[in-house]
This record gives sequence, structure tokens and C-alpha cells, in this order.
Amino acid sequence: MDALRLEWAGGAPRLRTTDAMAGQGLVTTVSSPAGTAAVVGWVGSARDRVTGARALLGADDRHRAAPPTPAGDYAAVLVCHDRILLTRDEQGRVPLFFGESGGRVNAVGTSARALGSADGLDPRYFCRYLTGNMAQPHTDLTPFTGVHRVLGGEVVELSLTGQLRGRTPRSARPVTGAPAPPAGGPCLDEAAQELRLTLKNAVGRRMGARTACHVSGGTDSTGVALLAARLLGSGTHGPGELVLLAGRFSQGELAMEQPYLGLALKAIRRHAPAARPVIVDADDVADFDDFRHHAGDTDEPHAHAFRAPFWSRLHGEAAHLGCDTLLTGCGADPVADANPFHLHRLARTGRLRQMTRQARAWAEGSERGLRDIVHSYVVRPTLPLTAERIATLSRGGSVLGGLGAFARPRWLRPGFARVHGFREARVAESRFVFGRRPEQSLYDAANYLAAPDPLSWHRAGQDGFFLSHPFLDPEVVATMNRLPAAATFRPGRPKALLREALADLLPAPIRGREVKVPFDDLYVRGLRRHGDELIALCCSARHPLVTEMFDTETLCRAVREAQLGIGDAHSWDRMNSSLALVAWLEGLSAGS
Repeated sequence: MDALRLEWAGGAPRLRTTDAMAGQGLVTTVSSPAGTAAVVGWVGSARDRVTGARALLGADDRHRAAPPTPAGDYAAVLVCHDRILLTRDEQGRVPLFFGESGGRVNAVGTSARALGSADGLDPRYFCRYLTGNMAQPHTDLTPFTGVHRVLGGEVVELSLTGQLRGRTPRSARPVTGAPAPPAGGPCLDEAAQELRLTLKNAVGRRMGARTACHVSGGTDSTGVALLAARLLGSGTHGPGELVLLAGRFSQGELAMEQPYLGLALKAIRRHAPAARPVIVDADDVADFDDFRHHAGDTDEPHAHAFRAPFWSRLHGEAAHLGCDTLLTGCGADPVADANPFHLHRLARTGRLRQMTRQARAWAEGSERGLRDIVHSYVVRPTLPLTAERIATLSRGGSVLGGLGAFARPRWLRPGFARVHGFREARVAESRFVFGRRPEQSLYDAANYLAAPDPLSWHRAGQDGFFLSHPFLDPEVVATMNRLPAAATFRPGRPKALLREALADLLPAPIRGREVKVPFDDLYVRGLRRHGDELIALCCSARHPLVTEMFDTETLCRAVREAQLGIGDAHSWDRMNSSLALVAWLEGLSAGS
């Protein structure tokens, strides 16, 4: 989907936007003596998109090196009197690409498929894609040769004739609006207040004239909706409407979430009585429904396309009501909980006794073994590829057995993997996920793993909004990152700091619950309902890259094993990603 397009005519840049998306407020164009800016999404505040776009253009006028990356969910093209700048927010929610040849950019847009050619695919991209299950790509590579991605927080500078001058990576922005930590580090109450303020600011920035909130009855989504309701109820945020969006299941494990959902809705409406609950019956929904459509029509392969039917059902209701933004609780698990890779920091700095003591407390609180905790958070981040190889050898015997996040799945042909750099891709991916400081890399990886944003972008034109995730706001992440483990970790109580921060808002049953029912029912139901269709998709695939990359017979065996419950979350994600890639390549063939 192309929301904006920058091309050159007669050597001069020509910037145009999609009228329909501009009419929905998804694209904002402003001009000043400094130049013209086209912004997809919003900068600074979702309620005042024009002011944010002007601020982005004005920042470039004041800072000649490169403008800072303010908060927001946006991709922007700035055509100034002496240069052109391409940039995205730090989260990288809205895509932005440029086609380049010989150091000269020939086009810029928000659709990689529109800039590329179905006849010019880059096999290196598919190797990188198949190393893990990140929902949104975080590398320069795209499926199309000569098409590059502007990375999250990056500023790409071009000359007025399209010559590529440089690419400046993001720089961390300081936390604003949060109280200074006291000497000696914050206690639990002070840290909770700090998180509350930062999260409230993140929610407020994302609220529009009519805001929808996912509400599931869990701590995360309920907390975001409560903060939004408080902002509207207090009148400090200005006028607005609130829609509470939830799926209702009357059977299976997910039916156990309904009492919590009722409590959540009641608590939210206590602060915003005019809030409108929209409960969507979802008993007939299953993962992989209409899979070829959801996975095949996107600009890039969508690793989480199997879950698209459920989210699409909910988002369609929000679109029908004219919502202009939709807030979720995605990202709270890795961001708002204690960081387990603090144990790795203790080990690498030689504090082994302290690491052992805290690992033991972690094991007792999570009902896991001490050896498992040390392996997961100390050994595996240090030697991720070796740990996976050992796991694969020890759990062999099936296609999915022992398949972790980086190892080559057995259905990926060894020759293709060797020629097109799968080994280098898995090394690069493992470094991204763990890095030299795994406690920091946790947040970077969570940004691309926690939120199903390719679906949001693919549907934005028909829905009129993007998904937005307050827990993944850079300031929320920065706040949690600098808090000591003593302020965030309470054995046996996950997300203790978040519960404390929202203690006066969350209903007691929701605040006290430790486990939420996962969406496994949808996945199991989907495999049972569509397993034969998925196998037929693999067997009938006609795109030459499918047979070049995959041993389709082995991939079909993986589907059969998953139907029987063999494997784990890592191996199923690897299988889901591969199935999405098959459907995407088939969709590309049909489109061309």
C-alpha cells in the first residue's frame, strides 16, 4: 500500500500522497519556507497531526545535521530547499522504503512491492526472514533487489537530485516528564509512580478524537484502557470518545476470560461512563482462516498472518465506528516485567554469588528449575547457536523437535541456505536478539516481536487507523531499562511494578491474577480445520523459489506434527513463518 510516493521528473523531486488516506487523516502534508513534509501517521500527538508535522519540518530547519526523532508512529519525507530527508519513528511502526541503483535513489514509498519487481527477488532476504519469527523486519534488506528499508529511528539524507548522501542511525532520546530518581535508587512506590506517569503520557500521546482500546481482561490491555478513560474523564485531555473492543468466546479455554472481561469493562466505564463497549462474537474464528488472502496480499511476508482472522474481525468493528486510533497492551510482558537478562549482566561482570542467589529466587518464583533459569538467561545468550545445536541433537527424531529460534529448519534446503547466506543470517539475528548486552537487546527485540503491525499497516486504508502500543513507547522502555532489579523483581509476582503502578485502577481479581489464558485454542482449532489446506498449498505451490528453498514434503510433515501437538512455540513459529512465505510467493505470482 503506497501512502506517499517521491519520484523525480526532469531532475526535480515530485512528492505526492494518496488522497484517500489523506482524507482519513493518515497522511498529513505541510509546507513552510523550509520546505514540504509528508507524514504518514502522527508526530508528537495523534490529536494534532498538523502541528506535529510542522514541528518535524521545523526541527530540520534548526538542526542542520539531522532532525531528532520525536515520539510518534510515523514515516516522513521532508523535501527541503537543499536536501531530502527520509525518517521513521524509533518503533518503526509505519514502513518506508527507497529504490536505489548506483548510489542514486529513483523512488521512495511506503510499499516495497510497489518499488520492486516480482522478477527481481533477493534470496538473502528470505534467509534472514527464516531465521526467526520477528513480526516486522528490522534490517535493511527487503524481498526485492535494489529496494532498501529506512530503519526505525534512522534518517536517510538525499540530494535534491536523489543522490544518497548518508544514513544516520537513531540516537536514544532522554526520558521526559518523569521524576528524577532519588539517591540510592528508587523504591517500589517511587518506581511505580515513575512508570505510571510515563505510561500515562504514552497513552495520552496516542489518543485521538475517537479512540479504540483492545480489552481482554488482562492486566496490560485493561491498564491501557483505564488510563485512557481517566484522561478522558478528567477533561485534561480534551473532548473525545472511547470504544472498548473485545472478542467474546463462549466455549473452550478462552471462555474463562469472560468474567475478567466483564470486570474490566465495568471498571473502565466507572471513569468514562460514555465509553462504548463493542463485544465481537468470535466463536467461529480460527487461526489460518482465509490464510492465502491474509498472508499473500501483504507487501512483505507476514510471519504472524495465521492470527490475522481474529484481529481483522475486531478491527473491522472499530473501523465501522470511525475510530482514528487503536491502542493495545502489546509489549507489556517483556517491557513492564523484571528483566531476566539482569542475571547475564551479573555473570559477565563477575558477580557470580549474587547471580546465583537471584537466579534461585527467580526459579522459586516462577516454579522453574535453577538450571533452566541459568541456561535460559546466562548460558544461552552467551552461546545461542551452540545451545540450539545441542538442543536439536538431544531432541531429534521429528521435524519440529528441538527447533529453536535460529537453527535451520529441516525443510529449508541445505544448498539454498549455504549459497544465500543462511549461516550469516542466523549469526546476525542471534546478535540482534541477544547482543553484547542481552538486557538491552530484550527491548529492541520485543519491539519487533510483540506487536502484529504488518496487519495494521495492510488494513490501514480500509480501517482508517494504525495500531499503537503504549508499552513499546521509547520513553516507557527507557524508564524500565534504567530501573534497578530491586525495584522491578518480586519473586512469584510477574509485572509487579505495573500492578503497583495501576493498583488504584485495576479491579482486585485482575490485579492479582498471574496467568492469562493464551490463544492456543484458536491455533489448535485452526490447524485442525485448515491443516489439509495448508498441506495442499505447499504441494501445489508453483513459484520457483518455493521448490528451490523448501523440501515441501518435510514442511508438510511439520504441519502434521503440529496438528498432533509435537513441538513448541519456537518450532511452530518457524513453521508458521515458512507457510506465510509460501502463501506470499504464490500471491506474488498471481499478482504478476
